[in-house]
Amino acid sequence: MKDSKLYSIFTSTCPVCHTGKMYKKPNPYVFSETLKMNDRCPHCDTKFKIEPSFFYGAMYVSYGVGVAIAIAAFILAFFVFGLDRLQTFFVIMITLLVSFPLILRLSRNIWINMFFTYDPEKAN
Repeated sequence: MKDSKLYSIFTSTCPVCHTGKMYKKPNPYVFSETLKMNDRCPHCDTKFKIEPSFFYGAMYVSYGVGVAIAIAAFILAFFVFGLDRLQTFFVIMITLLVSFPLILRLSRNIWINMFFTYDPEKAN
């Protein structure tokens, strides 16, 4: 599965070689380090920030990811667990707050993978 975009997205690895790590700290819950990325891939030397403000587009992706997570939380809380509307609202808010750092990183990973493709020659 190493040659798929999903591998790079969910492991936060370079979209070109799928080996080098994109973020300086692997833990997204270190809030001061959540979005600090390496400038280049430590393995294949791919430049992650193609241009200034490159990751502004990830905001649109994060909206979609956040909505998908909120809908999943709604379905689980309201239909599966049978909570009322107010309790469901609080479940959705808590779910989004807890998953916020993951949403940020996941949206950046999705965004950068839209512009780069896997190169098996650089993986070695």
